[in-house]
Amino acid sequence: AHYNKICEQLGLSLVGFYQGQQGFIDNSTTGDHADKMDEGGGKAHLQWQPSEPFRLDVMADYQYPRQNGFPYGEMSNDGDTREPCSNRQGDYRRHALTTGLAMSYRGEKAELGYVASWQYLNDDMLMDIDYRPQDYMHMEQAQLQNAITQELTLKNRTQGVWHRTTGVFLGYQALKTVAPVHFDPEMNSFLSKTIEDYAYYGMLNAMAQRMGREAAAAMIERAGGCHISMVIDPIPGHFRTPQTNWGVFHQSDINITPRLTATLGLRYDNSHTSIDYYTAGRMMLNENVMGTQVQATVSSILKHEEKSTFGQWLPKAGLTFRLDGKGSNVYAVVAKGYRSGGFNIQMFSDILQTEMQSKAQTARGDMVLEHTDTDYSNMRETIAFKPEESWNYEGGTHLNIFGGTTQFDLALFYMQIRNQQLSVMAGNYGFGRMMVNAGRSYSCGIEASLRGQAIDNHLAWALSYGFTHAAFKEYEDSISVDGTQQAVSFKDKHVPYVPEHTLAARADYRFDLKGAVSSIVVGANLTLQGKTYWDNANTTAQKAYALLGAHADAIMGIATVSLWASNLTNTHYNTFATESPMAGTTNYYAQRGRPFQAGIDVSLHF
Repeated sequence: AHYNKICEQLGLSLVGFYQGQQGFIDNSTTGDHADKMDEGGGKAHLQWQPSEPFRLDVMADYQYPRQNGFPYGEMSNDGDTREPCSNRQGDYRRHALTTGLAMSYRGEKAELGYVASWQYLNDDMLMDIDYRPQDYMHMEQAQLQNAITQELTLKNRTQGVWHRTTGVFLGYQALKTVAPVHFDPEMNSFLSKTIEDYAYYGMLNAMAQRMGREAAAAMIERAGGCHISMVIDPIPGHFRTPQTNWGVFHQSDINITPRLTATLGLRYDNSHTSIDYYTAGRMMLNENVMGTQVQATVSSILKHEEKSTFGQWLPKAGLTFRLDGKGSNVYAVVAKGYRSGGFNIQMFSDILQTEMQSKAQTARGDMVLEHTDTDYSNMRETIAFKPEESWNYEGGTHLNIFGGTTQFDLALFYMQIRNQQLSVMAGNYGFGRMMVNAGRSYSCGIEASLRGQAIDNHLAWALSYGFTHAAFKEYEDSISVDGTQQAVSFKDKHVPYVPEHTLAARADYRFDLKGAVSSIVVGANLTLQGKTYWDNANTTAQKAYALLGAHADAIMGIATVSLWASNLTNTHYNTFATESPMAGTTNYYAQRGRPFQAGIDVSLHF
């Protein structure tokens, strides 16, 4: 990094970086390091202040990561996770450029601010969807995104009881996604067997009513048996999903008394989202049923455009009471939260495959599936997800105690959530993840933290704890049991991926010395997280686990040498887990956390 004050009014900073790791997790099938990663990039920041009231900032940030992604291994019932064994090594690459412009003018009575940004994203992904050594399925995904945001705010700077902020926001995102799904030999064999069994047992059961099951089976065999094979071509996916957002907002802070301040705010958010999709499927069948040879091709094309507009008023109200002139206070706030709805794109291959397989069971020749307006209307209901709404209630305090050497923060919160957006595996075969809505859920908990200095600022320490209880109040879904769909309720189940407990503690002590080494800092840290559920039914979870680390730093003028270690107890844990219902069986796959590590860092400051 380089920081340069070119003149009194102009400053420039330039930063370049690279980081990489060979990886800790091996793919037992390919022999690659499943979590190998390289990343490089740079940042630039130009700041210009030609006069006291005016300031201009221009920023740019570029990053390019390339990594072997998705190091998921099969997870047993007791939470033990094997090494990844997919026959294709996952890969992810991304070019990301973010630029920003910020201008402000501070007048005597008001301050005007303007912020604009442009984000460019170009990424490529390869993923073995089934996570297995067998060659079932894999997908590719390439995205090209351009996003522009602008915000204009006006704040008053006059003394008095009323302080106000008013603003307007505008954003536009253009996103193009190309995501073909490939059906590999093992998957085609599995689907062939499924269709073959359907045809064979359909004939067998019908004939058994007249002549008995054994005689029927023998007659089918003498006539040539039932043999069906099929191949599904790669399913292309071309999606354009532009989105426009705009909003207006106002917040007033009113000093009711010298210590009591009321906050009233209101924001209106409007988002318009659309999807323009094209995808197609072709299934080729070769049947020999009781001596009758049939070759058939079932084709389907889905091409349509859908649009949705969402609008929401978001009020906010709060009270803050200042306990002293050093920043201590107690507060209470209530606000409405909102996340816009949209359309899923990763489930179209599941829709096409299910549709073609259903028609292939009775196909006797080439068949092109037609789709009516009613079909597309039903498909809209399948791919769309609703906005998420929440009411958030929070109360707490911030205290500066023991002469300002210690800070204490405490917050209690409760959230009522409607149509909570959840990421789940898509459809019957889990060809990708999609967003769905839970009916109603809630989240409540507590967050507390202590931090401070002691022994003439030689000892620095911090302790924080959080407890969260997140559960469904109303949420019903359907699951497949022995080939039939059955309704299931997740009422009172924990919301997945939300840890119940989080704890962090650290302490550093500095020894001041004389000579080449000016000081030595030794410290330790502890983090705890869990229990975390991995599915809506709460059948699998990561138990609470703790990670212990330590370090010792020697500070020598412009150089700092640090010896460090993390996960000293070599705790085994999973950072993420997901289910995969591939090939008719549901298994869980997880990514293991990093094991014990130790290293030396050298930093130069000049």
